[in-house]
Amino acid sequence: MVTLDLRHVASPAVRDLLHLVNHPDFDRAQQQIERLGGCSEPVRLTGHTATVDTSTGEVLCSYTSSEEPTGSLLTACGNRRSSRCPACSRLYAADTYHLIRAGLSGGKTVPETVRTHPRVFTTLTAPSFGPVHNRPTTPGGDVRPCRCRKLHEPTDPLLGTPLNPATYDYAGAVLFNAHASVLWARFTIYLRREIAARLGMTQKAARAVLRVSFAKVAEYQKRGLVHFHAVIRLDGPDGNTTPPPPHATVSVLTDAIRAAAPRARITVVSDAVGERELGWGQQLDVRQIATFGTDTELTDQAVAAYVAKYATKSADASGALDRALFCRPCQGRGATLLPRGTPLACTACDGTGQARPLPRLAVARHVRQMIRTCWELGKLPEFAHLKLWKWAHMLGFRGHFSTKSRNYSTTLGALRDARRTWRTEQARAHTDQPVSDPTTTLVVGHWDYLGSGYSPGAALLAADVWHRKELERQFTAEGGS
Repeated sequence: MVTLDLRHVASPAVRDLLHLVNHPDFDRAQQQIERLGGCSEPVRLTGHTATVDTSTGEVLCSYTSSEEPTGSLLTACGNRRSSRCPACSRLYAADTYHLIRAGLSGGKTVPETVRTHPRVFTTLTAPSFGPVHNRPTTPGGDVRPCRCRKLHEPTDPLLGTPLNPATYDYAGAVLFNAHASVLWARFTIYLRREIAARLGMTQKAARAVLRVSFAKVAEYQKRGLVHFHAVIRLDGPDGNTTPPPPHATVSVLTDAIRAAAPRARITVVSDAVGERELGWGQQLDVRQIATFGTDTELTDQAVAAYVAKYATKSADASGALDRALFCRPCQGRGATLLPRGTPLACTACDGTGQARPLPRLAVARHVRQMIRTCWELGKLPEFAHLKLWKWAHMLGFRGHFSTKSRNYSTTLGALRDARRTWRTEQARAHTDQPVSDPTTTLVVGHWDYLGSGYSPGAALLAADVWHRKELERQFTAEGGS
């Protein structure tokens, strides 16, 4: 084996790449990276697996990570955030698109008759916690000056920030984010009640003949507050396989949504911030979803694409952080407990509980104040259950970005299982292995977590894979063949 003298190469990443390229089994290392499709932070595993014939005890096939050039098996991180891994987030967005589209047009075990069910696209927004810089428009769509008398450009960093930070209700804004998911749950309760009232039924009778199904996604506004976009659909008692009663129309659903949203309220009581009543904002949008192919912008395809787009975003879309802020060694407490319960100041964060000091965060002043408010409220006993210190990087929002009701459509897990089965079949056909009978074979193995990420040289190869795939995607989107 030839030893390379790379002392003249200044870049550590390039040096590592040259070592990797000259590895005797470089083709296998490159194959692993290609298979990940450009994942930016893969998981490295060590271990082994074997497929055994239970009737004879014969090992039909086996694999061990020690045979890999790097000594580990690389698997995709699966992160949905585009800021963390563009490749995996794009796959997550594609799965979300098919999940939403199946609940509107059928497919993926959902019957096509679901497209005849009443369905609307609803946006629930946050209330005002103080005037902010914005771009108001006239009824004709022309942009008017802000309250500050300036005409802001769309990219102006002032947009969404308070006109007067001293009077802005930061505590209310953080508490709204922290309770947004609970507000949604209460909204769905009142929605079912309002639908039953409009149909002239009791709630028990209404549950026997119809079901409310939904899929929603959270989006951050520029002011750092979340609002929800939701597909809401009326089904029969068995879910998406049966239609609702004929008198359960889009009009009934729309009226019920408009009546239920103002009723969803939560009261928060604290000696530090007083009594607050949290609810949705006055801006409520409810629009009927048209069938694909009709002459309208809000089709099932457009709605699915819109929801999938925001399913991969997080608080960083509003200028915040995409990683937790609390110190991992002390779990944000600022101290660790000795065996007898004596606190010992954490040396990793100097007792602050913060992985990065708040004044040093590279964020806008408004976002920093939202994070600081999360941290301060999180120390109060009455808000301890909200764990605001843990979710400070999310500006207090603790919920999932995309959720759905049980009978809306298929699940992300089912889509991933189907993709895994397809890949397994492709690999089996490529290696000419016989088809395994699940009744007579057993897969056994053991795997340990080794770490995350690539070596510097492998990271360059992964970036090239992602770049090539992006070019292919753009070429296909532009009508190439």
